[in-house]
Amino acid sequence: MSQSVGRGIPDHHLVYGYLKDYLTGEELPDTDDERLRQELARLLVEEKGFAKEDLEPRLAIETLFNNIFVRSIIDVTVSVAGQRCFVLRYGPGSLVTREKPALAAARVLDESCCIPLAVVTNGQDAELMETEHGRVLACGMEVIPSRAQAAELLQQYPPRPPLTGAERERNLRVLNAFDLEICCRGEKCRQPKNEG
Repeated sequence: MSQSVGRGIPDHHLVYGYLKDYLTGEELPDTDDERLRQELARLLVEEKGFAKEDLEPRLAIETLFNNIFVRSIIDVTVSVAGQRCFVLRYGPGSLVTREKPALAAARVLDESCCIPLAVVTNGQDAELMETEHGRVLACGMEVIPSRAQAAELLQQYPPRPPLTGAERERNLRVLNAFDLEICCRGEKCRQPKNEG
């Protein structure tokens, strides 16, 4: 039977218990969305040919603008031969609403460069985008690159120098605006309390 469980998840969200993260073994709240994230990680390793070491789960970008703190989570950041190649962000619903924050995340996550590609998916469809101009290159779940395809894409879309100044701030503001959690009750979700 389903139940609501604490551990940093607001108590009105449906949590089935806990599951082990496919990549790290870490215990995570078992939600419908987390199950889909785990399927995507498994797909990247078991079907797309990435090593678990190529995948960095749940990297975060923190922003604070107009007294609004937002912690943007990047579901998976994917590397090829040590070079970050693309970010993958999952979210239910329309892919179009996921494009801008995924592009912004790829542009500012790595302090040494702009990650050249971004993938957004709702678990049923996906878009592959290049981050310099924000163009959608291809659509469909099959566009999530394999390791071999990612290596080829890095040749075509090499990483660019990191953003600075107003351009970096503009992308951070996009994350702050788009990733603000408005929950199912139509209000901002409670921030988890620091334990300890």
